Amino acid sequence: MSKKKINIAILGATGYTGLDLVYLLSKHPRAKIVNLCATKNLGKNISFFDKRIKKKLPKITSVSKINWSEVNLAFFSLPNGEAQKIINSIYYKYKKVKFIDLSADFRISNASNYKKNYKKTHKAKNLIKHSIYAISEFVKKYIKDYRIIANPGCYPTSIQIPLIPLIKKRLVQNKNITIDSKSGYSGAGKNLDKRFNHKNLYSSIFGYSTKHHRHMIEIDEQFKKKTNVILKYTFNPYLLPTFRGILTSMYLTLKPKTSAKKLRTELMKYYKKNKFIKILKLNTELGSGNVLNTNNCEISVCETRIKNKIVIFSAIDNLVKGASGQAIQNMNLIYNFPESLGLK
Repeated sequence: MSKKKINIAILGATGYTGLDLVYLLSKHPRAKIVNLCATKNLGKNISFFDKRIKKKLPKITSVSKINWSEVNLAFFSLPNGEAQKIINSIYYKYKKVKFIDLSADFRISNASNYKKNYKKTHKAKNLIKHSIYAISEFVKKYIKDYRIIANPGCYPTSIQIPLIPLIKKRLVQNKNITIDSKSGYSGAGKNLDKRFNHKNLYSSIFGYSTKHHRHMIEIDEQFKKKTNVILKYTFNPYLLPTFRGILTSMYLTLKPKTSAKKLRTELMKYYKKNKFIKILKLNTELGSGNVLNTNNCEISVCETRIKNKIVIFSAIDNLVKGASGQAIQNMNLIYNFPESLGLK
């Protein structure tokens, strides 16, 4: 097997997810970073923003400096609405380039729904059908057929991994579901102070967007596609005064003649060949501590004092499995690399 490296451009290299991408890819044995792009701090070294990055890498430049004929794969860690414009301008001209987008630009299959949700007119409507929404564990057979990879949101990743196998098997009710997700503040990006102005932001817990969180349309669409079920749920997100990590709690009603033990057995069976998914023993307490700075998702199925009610806990690192790590996992799948390469 050839050990040739792939040439990589990272657009939006200095944000939280961008820096995690650079850090992980700088140690990936099959990746060669040829471009690091941002809109500010041009000419600086990436180590100025993240002291973990020891490798000598190209200095930060604008996107206009990219020689696309030399790029194999581009990662986009840009605000919503930006990746679609760039990809639209080069998709047909540079046909060997593949794209992994960490924004929401290609997560929604309907352009009008994208506009309704993100208040932006989609600039690459014709390319949506050429993209794939890619939670890595669900797309291994298909991802190589696409050049545009839509990396999922962090909350939706923590929700879909435990729930989709159980909804598909009709083991739990698809209504009256409560999903409660608590995230480190890095999930809101570096412009956190502009989006949230509540008192004591960095030393308090904050609930928000319970009726119209922007990830709901993504969750709705994916459950309909993957399970043919319209999930009826409430979604309650919170910001925590910690930098990274997500703990999602899903409150569910069992179908007749099933049990928490059976749910755990089904998840074990479904993910037995997936090394990043860790199914814990029944009724195990769970926090985000074990998964920080890893690409793992830990899942615990727990009984409650009410016989037919259960809680499933799901923990991921929002910047790794919820963003940059899953993007690299998808890259590994595209290029037939070992799935965990660069992610151990």
